[in-house]
Amino acid sequence: MSRYRKIIKKVFASLLFIAFFSFNNSVMAADGEALFKANCANCHKPDKDYTGPALKGWSTRVPDAAWIYKWVANPAQMIASDAYSKTLFEKWKPTVMTGFSNLKKDEIDAIMKYVDDYAPPADPAGASAGQPATDNSLLFGILTLVLAVVAFILLQVNSNLRKLSDEKEGILRGEPVPFYRNKTYLMAGILLLFSLGGYYTIEGAIGLGRTKNYQPEQPIYYSHKVHAGVNQISCLYCHGSSQDSKTAGIPSVNVCMNCHMAIKEYAGEKIVKEDGTEVNGTAEIQKLYEYAGWNAATKSYNPDNNGDGVPDGAKPIEWVRIHNLPDHVYFNHSQHVKVGKQQCQTCHGNIQEMPEVYQFTDLSMGWCINCHRETKVDFLNKNTGEGNKFYSIYEKFHNDIKNKKMDSVTVESIGGTECQKCHY
Repeated sequence: MSRYRKIIKKVFASLLFIAFFSFNNSVMAADGEALFKANCANCHKPDKDYTGPALKGWSTRVPDAAWIYKWVANPAQMIASDAYSKTLFEKWKPTVMTGFSNLKKDEIDAIMKYVDDYAPPADPAGASAGQPATDNSLLFGILTLVLAVVAFILLQVNSNLRKLSDEKEGILRGEPVPFYRNKTYLMAGILLLFSLGGYYTIEGAIGLGRTKNYQPEQPIYYSHKVHAGVNQISCLYCHGSSQDSKTAGIPSVNVCMNCHMAIKEYAGEKIVKEDGTEVNGTAEIQKLYEYAGWNAATKSYNPDNNGDGVPDGAKPIEWVRIHNLPDHVYFNHSQHVKVGKQQCQTCHGNIQEMPEVYQFTDLSMGWCINCHRETKVDFLNKNTGEGNKFYSIYEKFHNDIKNKKMDSVTVESIGGTECQKCHY
């Protein structure tokens, strides 16, 4: 019996080791994907050339296994001292990769394993993903009107049937009052019209200045689905000030040119507008070159003949603003993104699935207040050092949570619904 017990223990230990090893591999792959998206995705793709070369199969191209660690830590130094690095620079110049000396060896291993194991994701099933939501209010209104007409007809039929029944039984009744002279019907109609008029008047007054689903035509058709979705470019690459400033900012033409100096043509999946019109991605890139004053043939900017500090013909892109708040409303992006740790999608919807951006929500005061009532505060954890140090002043809430008097604290609890928090 003891012999079998030993065998069972060995088998169990082996299965446990295999499970742990498999779990460790899956975690490493997940970490590799996250590290790639955070550090590499702006300039590299796993399976094809982008601003930099495709990374899949890197180990068959580099001189030795240790080369990748030196290159990631300090590309400029490698270009100056290593022959293969010089060849790589000559092919991709003038772009020079940024050094990531903060990445550890195991993190680099996780990234390179992720790109080697990378397989293109399947196409999304929904053809209408990212389209503005449709409003069914008109349909519901028509159905309500139809039902009201049917009810009115049934009342008239009932009245006529009662009259025929009374005549057959010899019961004498006076002539029914026509519906257009019936005080009950008239009063019901007046109340209905008054209610509908009041409802739509109030809705119109409340909706003044709100532009939910607003989707203007832009000077360049910029697809967030292509950039943030398919190519997985971080929102902070273009809107970096959103975590450090009040406004998210609009990226300058130079930010766009960081990638499009190398990307001259669009070769992705078909881009189609909401009205079914196909967008020529390559033509839109050419529009960007005109704004930037870039000559794709010579791979250089136009000369500055008038001495104004910008290439001849270059000018800012006149983007049409979509999200706008009243002047008396104060909204700070960094307070929500960095402190509150809110994702862009909270206010802007599934931005990574939108072919062209539209306003996802009405940005009303009620919508903001509800978010403040439900969003939990990220208190400072003194043991781990994680969380927001600002909220350490609310020691009472820490004690109440510790003593089980409350399970969490919302933004409302710390004054998030006070008028002066959002209004000047």
